[in-house]
Amino acid sequence: MSGTKVAVVTGGNKGIGLAIVRALCKKFDGDVYLTARNDDRGKEAVKLIEGKGLKVKYHQLDIDDVESIKRLKNYMVKNYGGIDVLVNNAGIAFKNADPTPFGEQAKVTLATNYFSTLEGSRILLPIIKAKGRVVNVSSFLSVSSLKKCSPELQAVFRSNTITEEELTDRMNEFIKYAIEGTHQKHGYPDTTYGMSKVGVTVMSRIHARWLREQGKNDILLNACCPGWVRTDMAGSKAPKSPDEGAETPVYLALLPEGATEPHGQFVSDKKVRECDDDKLGGIVSCTGMITDLSGTTEHSWRSLV
Repeated sequence: MSGTKVAVVTGGNKGIGLAIVRALCKKFDGDVYLTARNDDRGKEAVKLIEGKGLKVKYHQLDIDDVESIKRLKNYMVKNYGGIDVLVNNAGIAFKNADPTPFGEQAKVTLATNYFSTLEGSRILLPIIKAKGRVVNVSSFLSVSSLKKCSPELQAVFRSNTITEEELTDRMNEFIKYAIEGTHQKHGYPDTTYGMSKVGVTVMSRIHARWLREQGKNDILLNACCPGWVRTDMAGSKAPKSPDEGAETPVYLALLPEGATEPHGQFVSDKKVRECDDDKLGGIVSCTGMITDLSGTTEHSWRSLV
């Protein structure tokens, strides 16, 4: 099967991830792998897609487990020679009503959304094939959260020369101050999910730069905002369906051969957005999203979306 192209979607068993898998099954010229932390949920999602007359494959993947990521890597190298399309979609969130202390929420949320996504990228980016595409699903909350950082921190996160190590230091610093209850005093916003997505967006810019430094100029890597989507994470009041939310991630995953951009960008509604753009996904304010996100529960869908 080494001549067959392959696309991999993390956290693909529900919500936006499932919609991305479904769309790729219709549009991608190759095998599409739905991955999920939980085998039963993953295989149930496969049945849902097959029930629509689509062909899909499955592989277990828990991005919080390094050995699980390595097993996926080895499988893809052995059977396909690498990966053509990688969509890093898996992530978690806590609801506002959750009694877990803010510091613990920060530790848990960033552990998956930033640190596990970072580790997965470190392991899988080297096996992305020539002309490959990598999509990191972020959020417009990364933009609003960045704007709530102190001017000094904004300058760090917006820097075109920020390194992976520097970014990781800031994420660890946020967790430390969150546990102490002094994060706002030190210039960080009062949101764990938003800060985790700041990490994902900035990490995407760093990794895009790394690809160019490695001479891999035909691989395109971007972060994206699906918009406010009706999922377990965002609630039922969101204006977009999961299929609508999948449009931008799928657009980036299927950028045509020969395309040179976007690369290292933050994309919403198929358009490159600046880090201070308030109008992402057609939403002028993030207030409604933040309020509705508070109605979700981390424990019911952890690492699935």
